[in-house]
Amino acid sequence: MIIDFHTHIFPPDVCDRREEYLRRDPTFAEMYTSPKARIATAEDLLRSMDESAVDVSVALGFAWRDHGDCVRHNDYLLDEAARSDGRIVPFCTVNPASGEAAAEVERCARAGARGLGELRPESQGWSLDGEAGDLLAGLARRHGLALLFHVTEPGGHDYPGKKGLSLDSFRGFLTRSQGVAVVGAHLAGGLPLNDPPRPEAYADTAALRLLYGPAVLAELTKTAWAGRLLFGSDFPLVSQAAALADVRAGGLDGAALERVLGGNVGGLLPSTGT
Repeated sequence: MIIDFHTHIFPPDVCDRREEYLRRDPTFAEMYTSPKARIATAEDLLRSMDESAVDVSVALGFAWRDHGDCVRHNDYLLDEAARSDGRIVPFCTVNPASGEAAAEVERCARAGARGLGELRPESQGWSLDGEAGDLLAGLARRHGLALLFHVTEPGGHDYPGKKGLSLDSFRGFLTRSQGVAVVGAHLAGGLPLNDPPRPEAYADTAALRLLYGPAVLAELTKTAWAGRLLFGSDFPLVSQAAALADVRAGGLDGAALERVLGGNVGGLLPSTGT
């Protein structure tokens, strides 16, 4: 079973009224002002999955500043996941700075959300190091949700949407969030290259070709991170077919490849049968 743990879909309304959303949200504008920045719907994702032989995709929400935009996006994710016969797994988003996060997390969990993400505290104007981070961890424990953060690598080149959560803040949160499954996007900002895994910490491979390159996977699967790496494409930024080709070109042996492409998901998404 191939599970893509990092994809993005938007309600058709966002596609149709793109210019309005560009004016409303600074992070959305940073990432989607360019006409080359593609916005995908659930229909696009399912078509890509068919073409690439991906069995399950985690569809992530967007870290909107306006909590109402988070709620509307969550509605779309939950509805499309319910219609997908298990092929789309919804991760919803909230803005803890709004004061409405707890009620929205509870609503989403009841409706079938399996996690929260892609979370970008710095983009939304709240700190993971303070009360909001503790609230988020408590909600995740209470409802059995995984948390997926956009973690910014300290070095490397700049790109639209790079800012999200500093690596130091992510490290600190892992220490305080025991009992919560936490996924760091984009190889967790490079955390596996320097640190051993913390309890219940994972890293996905989203946009691997743009940040590190496939060869790094072979080295990481020789470490304690071997059971904590999750395949992620960052669709539609990177096509699922291209992301799969990158992982398969990473020099992994058969067993390691199977773990990265789905086996490591384990208890994160038990309903997938992994």
